[in-house]
Amino acid sequence: MPSRPAQVASGHEETTQAAVEALRAGGNAVDALVAAGWTACVAEPIFCSLGGGGAALLRMRGRAPSMLDFFTQTPRQRRVDDLDFYPIHGNFGTDTQEFHVGMGAVAVPGTAAGFEELHRRHGRVPMRELVAIAADRARRGVHYNATQAFALDILEPIVRATPEASAMFGMASGDAPLPAAGDVLTNPPLADCMEALAEHGSELFYRGEIAVRIAEMSTASAGHLQLADLAGYRVRWRRPTKWSLGSATVWSNPPPAFGGLMVELMTRALEHVLPDGAVFGSEAHLDALTTAMRDSDEDRLELEQPDCLRCDRALMRRFRALGPPGRRVSRGTTHMAVRDGDGNFAGMTLTNGEGCGRVVPGCGFMLNNMLGEEDLNRFGFHRWPTNRRLSSMIAPTLVERDGERVLLGSGGSNRIRTAIAQVLCNLQHFDMGLAEAIDAPRLHLEGGRLAIELGGEGAVDWPDSCAEWLARRFPDARRWPERSLYFGGVNAVSDADAAADPRRDGHAWSGRIA
Repeated sequence: MPSRPAQVASGHEETTQAAVEALRAGGNAVDALVAAGWTACVAEPIFCSLGGGGAALLRMRGRAPSMLDFFTQTPRQRRVDDLDFYPIHGNFGTDTQEFHVGMGAVAVPGTAAGFEELHRRHGRVPMRELVAIAADRARRGVHYNATQAFALDILEPIVRATPEASAMFGMASGDAPLPAAGDVLTNPPLADCMEALAEHGSELFYRGEIAVRIAEMSTASAGHLQLADLAGYRVRWRRPTKWSLGSATVWSNPPPAFGGLMVELMTRALEHVLPDGAVFGSEAHLDALTTAMRDSDEDRLELEQPDCLRCDRALMRRFRALGPPGRRVSRGTTHMAVRDGDGNFAGMTLTNGEGCGRVVPGCGFMLNNMLGEEDLNRFGFHRWPTNRRLSSMIAPTLVERDGERVLLGSGGSNRIRTAIAQVLCNLQHFDMGLAEAIDAPRLHLEGGRLAIELGGEGAVDWPDSCAEWLARRFPDARRWPERSLYFGGVNAVSDADAAADPRRDGHAWSGRIA
């Protein structure tokens, strides 16, 4: 049988290798994606977890793109007394960001159900084999890369929140030093948990022993979750939001998520204001980027109204009512993508927020803190509608132009939309290769405040004129001295290539599967 080309990109070398192993075992793109997802929970525990959620975008050969929503769900009832909910501050060095954690920040997880549904619909390698790839790594250990070590440092208050959290990250005591890049992390309880899920299915997580442990933990530690919340969780297949971008067609995460809508708003606004013939980093390009970011950010305020937050249709109606693009012209997350030898594409963004600081007893994973994410609770904490999907910023995105396809996504909290949009702009308007488009320096404008990468080695950089533009337009901009995970972590595959973001020590692989 002739060998077939395939591509994989993810946020960690072990995650990428897990996908490759699944392909070599006879799996398709979805098998590889599921194997990568299980392994990411081992190798990237600061970014994703069985206690979190996500979304997957599939383009199976001969089929229209489809999206699986397995993001987190709000509880059915609010606990109002003695809630375990408190702020911590993550220090990015050049900037800080406030997060809220504790058991009162936990929404209903969807990851385990998502992996199972992806495999049920499209998988062909037994789930036990896919889980075995991750479980082996959990037992023998994976090396912390520089990004994981840096993220641990940023989120140190969460990692040290409980003895169980410290132990999960390899610290024998709460005052032990944080793991460093190169240190080995093992997690046998997580291996046991994953193998049990492979054997008994997600029923174990949502109605069985794991559900009981989560509910008892929530009751004892002043959280909202109850057994009924877990038992009632359902994944949802959705039709991706779709739009045209020049000669390209783009699909991304639809409502109730904000992510795809925000990428659409920004890319369409950018297409409208970027002059033909503009050069990367020129004043015209920089002005267009900041204009598109400002306008799409203002549009977000129109979308984030209480009626929209409570109804997918209301959100879409409000979005469509925004009018033509450009009318005002003047957290812990990781993404993985696979293209198999048959031309199937599968991409998935996973997130645990920053984690709530509490680990499910005997299971080796931390629960999410989605009810403590300010971006997901724009009208104040504890005001979420009950038993509804939270509106995520994650945005797995597929682009097709002239028969060529690119599947990409990013981590990065509220920087996800600007990271994806800038990469798409680099591909579409500046004809960069995939790796160049991802590595190129980025900026992010929010609330009138600009952050920009000004250092770091790369094939593409801002021209010298950027300094003059900054001094004139944004003299108070936060200047980052090197490429930073603050600006996201875009990983992508195409029909011919794979590229991963060096900002997060991403790892890409292209090769042939016998």
